[in-house]
Amino acid sequence: MTDRISQLADAAIEVVADHGMRGLTHRAVDTRAGVPQGSTSAYFRTRKALVEGLVQRLADVEAAEIDANRLNPAAHDGPPDLDQLADGIAALLDHWLTAGRSRSLARFACLLEATHHPELRTILAHGDRPRAQARALMALAGSADPDRDGRAVVAFVDGLLFDRLAGGGAATAPVPGTPESRAQLRHAIRAAVAGVLAG
Repeated sequence: MTDRISQLADAAIEVVADHGMRGLTHRAVDTRAGVPQGSTSAYFRTRKALVEGLVQRLADVEAAEIDANRLNPAAHDGPPDLDQLADGIAALLDHWLTAGRSRSLARFACLLEATHHPELRTILAHGDRPRAQARALMALAGSADPDRDGRAVVAFVDGLLFDRLAGGGAATAPVPGTPESRAQLRHAIRAAVAGVLAG
């Protein structure tokens, strides 16, 4: 993405995080980005193109953050250590609950939007990469069924993230960004991954 496209996509993410998908308009993105009116429509001609642009931006940033936490299978020469894996996922989730909170909210909003609008279903394909990485990590960890176990781990992580953002966990869990929050996330993730690998 060019710098201007990234700037507009980031602004679109913030609009969706604050106002939901109904609040996503070219004008709202122009305002949030602090650019002249009409700028967003020059890069994203339709609302569908705008949604696809922000989802692509979400996918690109998420992929970079996954790699930064050593959750890319290519970063491992052999079987990943379960404790290190839990540490990496917990750190990533904690980041998505704090500095990346707007992106997390926008991602869930986009997924929900796509379930009601068939023309946006292609955006769901952006989740293929994390699932493929989870499948490869489970294979490295010795899973008897990496495809099944990779899907289970991704579903658990997504569920945990959603619970902390919008579910009951948002009110009862430790404050995100604290050692207590990371420790609780790590415990839950380690138990889940260990359980998945145990069959």
